[in-house]
Amino acid sequence: MKLLIRNLNRLTTAAELEKLFQEFGTVLKCSLVMDQKSGTSKGFGFIEMQKPGEAKAAVKNLNNKTVNGLKIRVKKAETQQEKHRNSSDESSNRDRL
Repeated sequence: MKLLIRNLNRLTTAAELEKLFQEFGTVLKCSLVMDQKSGTSKGFGFIEMQKPGEAKAAVKNLNNKTVNGLKIRVKKAETQQEKHRNSSDESSNRDRL
């Protein structure tokens, strides 16, 4: 299960993030989104965990936790298909107004 982590301190490293999530299970992949020009973190990243139950435990325990001075937000990352479906739902709701 892939998780989105937002509001990260830009000094937080991928190793720190991975260690934080390893408390809840096996981390398959950890990636921070980096600014191409400056090479610094953009303040968000992704974690892929092996088991959905472990990912859910991580969300429950880490969402709104203060890490390196900032309260991080953790949620399930949407797939491209879910993003498309949600944006279609939003636009059809706007059309009804």
